[in-house]
Amino acid sequence: MKKNLVLLPAILLCVSGGVSAQNLKSISQEKATRIVKTLSADDMQGRASFTPGGEKAADFIASEFKKTKLKYLPGANSYKQTFKVYRVTPTKLQVKLNGETITEDKLFASTTHKDLNWQVTSNRKIVTITESDDIRKTLSDAYQLEEDVLVLVHPAHVKAFANYQRYLSRGGIVQKTGKGASKVFILTDVAHPQDYAVAMENKIEELQLTNVAGMIEGKRKDEYVVFSGHYDHIGTHKPIDGDTIANGADDDASGTTAMMLLADFYKKQRKPERTIIFVAFAAEEIGGYGSKHFSEQLNPDQIMAMFNIEMVGKPSKFGPNSAYLTGFEKSNLGELMQKRLQGTTYSIYPDPYPKQNLFYRSDNATLARLGVPAHTISSVQIDQDKTYHTVNDEFEMLDMAHLTSMIKGIALGSYDVVFGKATPTRVDKSQVQ
Repeated sequence: MKKNLVLLPAILLCVSGGVSAQNLKSISQEKATRIVKTLSADDMQGRASFTPGGEKAADFIASEFKKTKLKYLPGANSYKQTFKVYRVTPTKLQVKLNGETITEDKLFASTTHKDLNWQVTSNRKIVTITESDDIRKTLSDAYQLEEDVLVLVHPAHVKAFANYQRYLSRGGIVQKTGKGASKVFILTDVAHPQDYAVAMENKIEELQLTNVAGMIEGKRKDEYVVFSGHYDHIGTHKPIDGDTIANGADDDASGTTAMMLLADFYKKQRKPERTIIFVAFAAEEIGGYGSKHFSEQLNPDQIMAMFNIEMVGKPSKFGPNSAYLTGFEKSNLGELMQKRLQGTTYSIYPDPYPKQNLFYRSDNATLARLGVPAHTISSVQIDQDKTYHTVNDEFEMLDMAHLTSMIKGIALGSYDVVFGKATPTRVDKSQVQ
């Protein structure tokens, strides 16, 4: 495999059409090693959101953008794109149904409001989940309703109810409070209550998150190509041999490293036709809040493509110098990359793990929902990887020759889109969850 890898630069040069040998050499294994090692070091403490380790990682990425001499995004005075989110934690939930108090083990709720005080009203929707209903589908359908709902779950579903309760009762992070519909779930054999009362209180904490973004201004200032990776990880985790730091070397120090080296690569090219944005997203692991905030700062119609990069530090099932693109069929970006890579040893394939739902599990999904041809490039064999979200996702587990060749392959595969020679089709928003 390594023999094939070292042949890649020479082959790329034969077909690169404007990519100079010197600039391809700038994507070196030495540079990739330095960056991925720094991001996945123990002193980053797993880069969890809202931790000093996460802040340290953001500072490092900003310093690298400065070295690369990227510009700030329009209207910004820093590479840091800082924004607020809120932690909502339930502190009280009391429910009476037909005059009887429901015990806490039979209750949970979902709301971004500081408090709820419900009494019987003909306007509030009541959903009854019967003994014969598919609990997962009916709960999911109720959860998605855009109105306040009281959900009555038959006791036959007690085990599933307990699992949902265990998860949702912890609360979570939201972009806005006091907005949207509220849902209250009750485990009961009462199907048609004559009377009910709900009293709920939440503790709300304001928190701060930070994306790191820079750009290379193109000739077309209103057309953007985005390269991205998420820099956060899960912090500490279940110990293995005394180690509790989930370093996140492949997930996603590898993709963030690729994005940063691509910034350096494109900075060394002639002025691009399209403006290129490079962004390290916060909070992918806890709900994709970084990409959600980023998507609100630009007109999605002006984003021509998004190359999101995630877990590219290990060889794919397709062999050396290969990767796959999630949601391949949702635009023709993958086909354009395949065409650009013809004649090289690098190749891009459709996602071979459709059951893993990878298209919706990374930061590309937010922009794809807005119609952007936004996809994730990856190479991890996710069905076999034993280090995913464990303390063993460390630098020593990466194949650095593979990671380096991946970055070169992405540079070549994206070149025509960046320089305006190719424009991918838009994603059909109606076909995206």
